[in-house]
Amino acid sequence: MQTVNATIPSVITVILETVSLVISIISITVVIYGTVIALIAFFRTERHRIRGNYNSQFLRILRADLGTYLLLGLEFLIAADILKTILEPGITELLSLGGIVILRTVLSFFLTKEIQEIEQERKEHPEYFQNTNSAEN
Repeated sequence: MQTVNATIPSVITVILETVSLVISIISITVVIYGTVIALIAFFRTERHRIRGNYNSQFLRILRADLGTYLLLGLEFLIAADILKTILEPGITELLSLGGIVILRTVLSFFLTKEIQEIEQERKEHPEYFQNTNSAEN
């Protein structure tokens, strides 16, 4: 079986591999950045809990925000894996890509559902969310 690498000129292969690596690094950076932001928000939330000014919505919003960063990171990872699959179209690469797409789809479904619930609660009970902005301070 002839691989795609044999039919794609080596310069293009090197470019695609480099682009795939850069996109993978961007993916990792987005996930790490989102995790750091969520960790800072978590410590602020805990500071509010210790002071007795706690609202359970703080953690729900924090989880939704972290989930958004994770989804964005997974989107970049999917793009990188698509390029890798083009370069080396093997069963391992296809299974990896399929697994990531399934994970991203499931996460996206539940995150979207949770964000919609939070927005609905904000409309119905704005008093629950009046102090959530102060958690950022």
